[in-house]
Amino acid sequence: MARFQINFYSHSLCRNVSFNMFIPNDPRGEEEKERKMKTVFYLHGYTGCAEDFWSFTDLAEQYHFAMVMPNGENSFYLDAEATGAKYCTYVGEELIAYIRKTFQLAMTKEDTFICGLSMGGFGALHTGLAYPENFGKIVALSSALIVNELSKMENGVGNAVANYEYYARQFGDLSVVKDSANNPEALIMQLQKEQKKLPEIYMACGTEDFLLEKNREFHNFLEAQRVEHRYFESVGIHDMVFWNEYFRKSAEWLFS
Repeated sequence: MARFQINFYSHSLCRNVSFNMFIPNDPRGEEEKERKMKTVFYLHGYTGCAEDFWSFTDLAEQYHFAMVMPNGENSFYLDAEATGAKYCTYVGEELIAYIRKTFQLAMTKEDTFICGLSMGGFGALHTGLAYPENFGKIVALSSALIVNELSKMENGVGNAVANYEYYARQFGDLSVVKDSANNPEALIMQLQKEQKKLPEIYMACGTEDFLLEKNREFHNFLEAQRVEHRYFESVGIHDMVFWNEYFRKSAEWLFS
């Protein structure tokens, strides 16, 4: 197996950046050698970092896939208007191109998946839907699906996580955010209008999680739009205990 911390210059972020990567050993069996290695991008949550996913390398060895773990800061993995803050482009386009050129991995959407937790769950949904040609499957756990809440937020007000100014910097004009490309619901509506195939979606949230109702709302939206997806709830809060359980459960779905 190989563990990397890779540094390169990102044109999307206008600076040198680093990301982590894990590649398991080549399988020994002849049948396994014929199986092409898949690649999974893991997106951390608010206040998190790329280091949060090293504990899942046993999954990469079990299912034989490469892990790519970028640092998304507290960006919600969106393209902000400010120069050097295009995090959606960075993950969904630039980093994909770098992995393809350097490692010959993630060459097709069928071999490339994106997963995330909390803010990263939002980012996985948004980035996967923004680049459906690059990602075949999405896993979104305890996702911070807060666009509907933000659309009602008044200037000078905030919530327990951040203030109005922060959300406006990341999401743009909050008065029109529901109809913008920063809303996963709007992306789905556009993809359906264009009759494009959506990535497959797997969602899960704990029944004691403060984001439960927002995940239920998005689940109901997907059902209303007849978007095929998997949705699960079980006892749990917004913590690594729940995410550890469902990253492992979702791996069975990813590689089945």
